[in-house]
Amino acid sequence: MLKSLSLENFTVFPEVELNFGKNLNVIIGENGAGKTHILKAAYSAIAVSAARAKDGATEVPSKAQIQSALAEKLLTVFRPDGLGRLVRRARGRSKCRLSYRFDRRELNLTFTFSTVARTEVTVEVMPTTREKNLPVFLPTRELLTIAPGFVALYETTHLSFEETWRDTCILLEAPLARGPREKNIKNLLVPLEAAMGGKVEVDRAGRFYLHVDSGSMEMHLVAEGLRKLAMVARLIATGSLLDKGYLFWDEPESNLNPRIIKTLARTIMQVAKSGIQVFIGTHSLFLLRELHILQTQEYLGVRHALLRAPF
Repeated sequence: MLKSLSLENFTVFPEVELNFGKNLNVIIGENGAGKTHILKAAYSAIAVSAARAKDGATEVPSKAQIQSALAEKLLTVFRPDGLGRLVRRARGRSKCRLSYRFDRRELNLTFTFSTVARTEVTVEVMPTTREKNLPVFLPTRELLTIAPGFVALYETTHLSFEETWRDTCILLEAPLARGPREKNIKNLLVPLEAAMGGKVEVDRAGRFYLHVDSGSMEMHLVAEGLRKLAMVARLIATGSLLDKGYLFWDEPESNLNPRIIKTLARTIMQVAKSGIQVFIGTHSLFLLRELHILQTQEYLGVRHALLRAPF
């Protein structure tokens, strides 16, 4: 569990420390306040910590390996011209510091980089082990319609898409989970499938469909709001959003009918209750109201952080 994130001179933040709860964390703010930057900063570090051997990671990370991986992840997730462009704008040379504190102290991490940095960070507090659970990042756009073939294209050509898209597409294409977890998966999927009016299926070519009573509908033909629910349903079915781990979701309410926001809020709360630490960035009063109602009914701890734009 990520307990706190401290940002100093990072993008729009002169200095901020955010303390998180173990269930659901809601970051509220107007456009330009930095909600997405907080989600991406937290996701990037956890994704690096959770890197697997197939990605060139060792079980016990080395300082050089962590520094290189952090720099690369920040560059591919934020897409700046150079790493130093993420340092808060100020006269003269400056540097930023990002500090992460976890419930497992061996995961704690602090690193810095300056305005002149291109691809280098300096680690001050070094983790001594790796995070066991891969984080999930859901952007404002749904990804089921672009997932088939996207990962191969991303890894063999120069695309100007954030690497969060690639990471999430890999998880969407994972096989379905089996075994004792299936009961929990079914419980989470029932309300989602009821809201969508069907179940998510994938063919041999990796294309996604929504299977309804009258047959299967190509995911491109499904309303985008329902596709976002379908994306969550698929990640639950593969086990990526089950029991343990992290979910970062940027404006989950975008392109959703207000009627479906109730189902969305219930899904977010159920995922948080299942053991996933959830972080969402939003400025939707509809979603906040529904989360507050559910929090009151179910007594699930929800921590809020209110951000204000720096202008």
